[in-house]
Amino acid sequence: MTTLVPGREPWETAAVVDESGGQAGRGRVLLLLHGMGTTGDVWLPWAPLLEQRWAGRWLAPDLAGHGWAEPLPSYTFAGFADRIARGLAPGDRLVVLGHSLGGVVGLALAARAAGTPVDAVVGLGIKAVWSPDELARAADLAARPVSWFATRAEAARRYLRVSGLAGLVPPDHPVVDAGLRQVDGRWRLAMDPTAFAVGEPDLAALLAATDAPIVLARGEHDPMVSDEQLKEYGVPVATLPGLGHNAHVEDPAAVLALLDPYR
Repeated sequence: MTTLVPGREPWETAAVVDESGGQAGRGRVLLLLHGMGTTGDVWLPWAPLLEQRWAGRWLAPDLAGHGWAEPLPSYTFAGFADRIARGLAPGDRLVVLGHSLGGVVGLALAARAAGTPVDAVVGLGIKAVWSPDELARAADLAARPVSWFATRAEAARRYLRVSGLAGLVPPDHPVVDAGLRQVDGRWRLAMDPTAFAVGEPDLAALLAATDAPIVLARGEHDPMVSDEQLKEYGVPVATLPGLGHNAHVEDPAAVLALLDPYR
């Protein structure tokens, strides 16, 4: 039986081991990248499903400035990808499933110039079009100081709003614990708010920079991106019926099925 091992360091949290402590599986490595504001623990509910349907190892790291991962001096998609690449084992061949921000990071990781052996990327819920107002709001969030809360309940409510998991994950779930920190009796989100300043991805350039197969996917009811916007990029587009922006939380099996060609 394989399990995701809890720990304070992002690559310890992500490691897949067997009961003797060794790494499990010898197929392709599935790299699961979370979205803005969440942590690698958002993939923990996938563990039983992955044990049944993924032959190789899987990793679910915290992106820089999220969870237990150290922040970056400034945030770029290439910077996020470089931090992930540094934690990979030599010889790993990757299939990347990235949600939202994580999908863009997956594309940056697959770029020819990055030199990372990526066999395929599935980008789920990537926001393709940004208005000036949306970019201004993101910049405003990045400029705000860290908010502190008197209770875990208050911090959990804020975390669920910021991560987009409100209504999908209960406040007392372990996934929420991973996104919070308690310091001297007060609570804050684990995320470095400066990460909001990463800006708008140049999807056309990212797609042109890789030779790996790419699928752009979205939930049918995702308000952040449309089928028409994704089809502009000339790569396969998959629409998941009945699901929203966090399709990987709503229906893990439906999202995992997108990876069937790459197992």
